[in-house]
Amino acid sequence: MKKIFLAVLSLTAFMATAQKDFQGMAVYESKTSTSEFAKNFDGNKDMTPEMKNQIMERMKKMFEKTFVLNFDKSASIYKEEEKLDAPGQGGGGRMMASFMGGGGTYFKNVKEKQYTVDKEVFGKEFLIKDSLPNLKWVLSDESKKIGDYTCFKATAVKEASKTDFRNFRRKKEEPKKDTEEGKTDEKATEEKKEEKKTNFFAEIDMPKEVTVTAWYCPEIPVNQGPDEYWGLPGLIMEVNDGKTVIMCSKLVLNVKEKIEIKAPTGGDKVTQKEYDDIMIKKMKEMSEMGGGPGSRGGMQMRFSR
Repeated sequence: MKKIFLAVLSLTAFMATAQKDFQGMAVYESKTSTSEFAKNFDGNKDMTPEMKNQIMERMKKMFEKTFVLNFDKSASIYKEEEKLDAPGQGGGGRMMASFMGGGGTYFKNVKEKQYTVDKEVFGKEFLIKDSLPNLKWVLSDESKKIGDYTCFKATAVKEASKTDFRNFRRKKEEPKKDTEEGKTDEKATEEKKEEKKTNFFAEIDMPKEVTVTAWYCPEIPVNQGPDEYWGLPGLIMEVNDGKTVIMCSKLVLNVKEKIEIKAPTGGDKVTQKEYDDIMIKKMKEMSEMGGGPGSRGGMQMRFSR
């Protein structure tokens, strides 16, 4: 714990003496497990193993992303590197990215404890402005090397995002009852199965909480990190929430070509809760039309707001 205490002191000293023009750049590689999505195809007689493999391979590539974090002593911008859509995919990849935690520019001001994110979904541009999540990090003496840097482990439990479908998990089938009561409920069971065919939300469970493991580097004493993560006595080099791993692959300190780190401004201003409510409503409308995330029916929808 002595090392962690010294890291906190180092961060305090750095914040007090850092020059105004200090700026760093970190590249992060993000990978999301697709094993949960593969379960959707279990028992589908209309899908051959080859078709399933092709779909899963496409999803795997979709969930392999590269992000760039530009940061100074008080603020940062985290943005995905744009890639060309695959032939025949159109804008579907970009739209799916919004439902899978990607898309837009994520601006964090750790001094003011505020964040701003711009997102475009279904042709509508949103500007989400809210307070940074105050994660209660538990620091550990456990360490490991990431590149040339020694990093320390920290864990936290956070509320699961209601609009990040990387968090979804398929509902378990209820066991059949071999009783008279079970026979009476047979009709109700069939009705539930029929509902699941047309209602995406009837098929999934969303966890209430997610456990996050982060690895931070006291040698780089800024309390910044990828995505929404911040608040540790050193740059966060790696984050793992159980399904998605974000790891720093390149780091440049005191960059020569500096960029302006400022919040995005375009779009309809909403809080995070307002944005989540709008997205959940739209997803339910999509599911009633027989679609789900990325369905054709959903792509044709427009916001009236």
